[in-house]
Amino acid sequence: MKPTNPIFTGMPTTIFEKMSALARETGAINLGQGFPDVDGPEEIRAKAAEVALAGPNQYPSMMGIPELRQAVAAANRRFYGLDIDWQSEVLVTSGATEALADAIFGLVAPGDEVIVIEPFYDSYVPIIRQAGGTPVFVRITPPGWEIDVEALARAFSPRTKAIIINDPMNPAGKVFSHGELQAIADLCLEHDAYVIADEVYEHLTFDGLKHETLMAFPGMRDRVVRIGSAGKTFSLTGWKIGYVTAAPNLLGPVSKAHQFVTFTTPPNLQAAVAHGLAMPDSYFETLASEQARKRDRLSAGLRAAGFEVMACQGTYFVTTDTGPLGLDDDAEACMRLTREAGVVAVPVSAFYAGSAPTRFIRFCFCKRDEVLDAAVDRLAKWLRKAA
Repeated sequence: MKPTNPIFTGMPTTIFEKMSALARETGAINLGQGFPDVDGPEEIRAKAAEVALAGPNQYPSMMGIPELRQAVAAANRRFYGLDIDWQSEVLVTSGATEALADAIFGLVAPGDEVIVIEPFYDSYVPIIRQAGGTPVFVRITPPGWEIDVEALARAFSPRTKAIIINDPMNPAGKVFSHGELQAIADLCLEHDAYVIADEVYEHLTFDGLKHETLMAFPGMRDRVVRIGSAGKTFSLTGWKIGYVTAAPNLLGPVSKAHQFVTFTTPPNLQAAVAHGLAMPDSYFETLASEQARKRDRLSAGLRAAGFEVMACQGTYFVTTDTGPLGLDDDAEACMRLTREAGVVAVPVSAFYAGSAPTRFIRFCFCKRDEVLDAAVDRLAKWLRKAA
């Protein structure tokens, strides 16, 4: 028989789904995949139910319902001072992962290079390759996660079409500094490159840090495709509502890719997210402070159990070493944690393309306090037995 697509044939199931399936199989506490274990605000869910009952429930506009596109434009002004035309510069997608695929398919042509900072969200690379592009990797590593600006500069070439920036960054928990973002902007301007800005954790920054978007940097307004996620912002990950903000020259091809991927997105969920984006500042402040509290709770427990916990400035995740496990293989460490300790984590090496640091694992902290405490208790008891 003729071969199927070589990019996807034989590709392993994503590490997140693999570890979540193992959690279901073993009854382990799942601190692997990044989703909250409680649903988001009731008023947003009530709005979705209200619109679903009242209708309409037919195809909305391919670009998204006007109310949500207007709300996204308003949020860009409110949080970043950006003046966005909702009619020509905002697109609604079925999740941020779809938005990423649309952006890559819309911008990248065969022969183009796309710079990817390792560690990276696992959808980036196969989609770049399917678009005919070549990923060019620039590595940051724990515990410091510092970006080497000289190495980044060397990664740019005449073939560079874009760079993907995940900020705040999964799994590193890194919030890029103003200086780092300025260096990226300068390189993009020098090499006439675009930015695909994966900013799904934009409202999950801690310790007084504020997210900055490259779209607001001088000269970058028309070079950035900015991607947000209602799932992360409102703790409703199953809804799969994403949104793209970009200048018309970029949004045009991105929206055409969307047209042939999902075409449209459930209208009642869009209406509910529009309601959510208009919520007061107190909602967004509480979201961040509550997740910071959970970060501190889990981190303290992990340290007490003997792990070295890396700094976390944002996202849902903390990274630790494998030290108390006595293993240099993070994948093996996560399998043993799941099967023997009853706690799921994710190996950080899964976020790298080639040879990778193998002594670090990622835990998700966006869970109820009692779940975090139970996970720490299981880890501590198992480590005492293993000692």
